[in-house]
Amino acid sequence: MRRIPNPKTRSELRARRKLRIRKTVVGTQERPRLVVFRSLKHIYAQLVDDAARRTIATVSDSSIESGKKTEKSTAVGKLIAEKAKAAGISKVVFDRGGYQYHGRVKAVADGAREGGLEF
Repeated sequence: MRRIPNPKTRSELRARRKLRIRKTVVGTQERPRLVVFRSLKHIYAQLVDDAARRTIATVSDSSIESGKKTEKSTAVGKLIAEKAKAAGISKVVFDRGGYQYHGRVKAVADGAREGGLEF
């Protein structure tokens, strides 16, 4: 495990939280990990099979034209659910990536649930 000495910045604190989460959240072929990355402008979601070390599907909000950030995040969740269903996946493990389960991250999760994914 990588150690981060005396975190002071937001990104260092997030990196520490991310490592703490990743110790327990593992994606498999039957139940891949739904990873969320949030930047200031965009949000990304991808399905990862940690056992095979490969990405199954990925979606970003850059293809979505209209709406506020939270609305785009919900649409990203629905799109990743569609891609998962096409790949034959119905259950996932949610990896919030060190972010609070709030706002846009929660919107992605809600959109994925609306799309038919089980957490």
